[in-house]
Amino acid sequence: MGRAGCGRRRRGCRGRRRGRSLSAAPDDDGLDEAAVNGRMCIVSRHSMEPEALIRFVLGPERQAVPDLKRKLPGRGAHIEGRRSVVEEAVRRRLLQRALRSDLSGTERLADELDALLVRSAVGALAMARKAGQVVTGSAKVEAALRAGGAIGLVHAREAAEDGIRKLGQARHAATVTGQGGVVPTYRLLGTNELGLAMGDGNVVHAAILTGSAGSALLKRLEALQTYRGESHGSNDANDQRDLHEAAP
Repeated sequence: MGRAGCGRRRRGCRGRRRGRSLSAAPDDDGLDEAAVNGRMCIVSRHSMEPEALIRFVLGPERQAVPDLKRKLPGRGAHIEGRRSVVEEAVRRRLLQRALRSDLSGTERLADELDALLVRSAVGALAMARKAGQVVTGSAKVEAALRAGGAIGLVHAREAAEDGIRKLGQARHAATVTGQGGVVPTYRLLGTNELGLAMGDGNVVHAAILTGSAGSALLKRLEALQTYRGESHGSNDANDQRDLHEAAP
């Protein structure tokens, strides 16, 4: 009886161990390590700077919640902050495996993350406006660019090409004359979004000025631009023409 009971206990123990390993087993290709490592993308398994990654946690309704500030509690999974990589993670069900849960709504995750990054950029733009580190209007923007006081240039998606070209010449003039360095350009937000941040529905162009709020805005715009896989405009096809036209 003792040996039989022991045998039954051993079989029960083996069964419980097998059940436990199925529910919390590390992925055989290193996914568990990637999920625990706060600087490793669960798709590429490459270590990256925290700013290049987006952290996701399990939400109360079993949805993947982007944690842009990396402060939410719980087990997290990191994905490189590019839409194509997020879509690959969804397609391969890597978030489900990394967060150890069936997830709902993952088919909308890439779009929802884009909208979240837009809201983050709009909020940062509003803060920079309150801090006096954004100027709007073609004349003021051009003056800031030529004086070398701008650290970023924002165009509305609806901006006319001639206005963009004119400010591009001013942007390069500062480089030619030594007044400033290369100023990145962003064309990510529509007039409605710019108007919401600036409290003015007629904003088409804006220059970002130096300061902590301006620098924070640049980071938000860079994150959105990287996510969408778009160029920031400092090396676009018009640069050589603008440099020629801006030269004294």
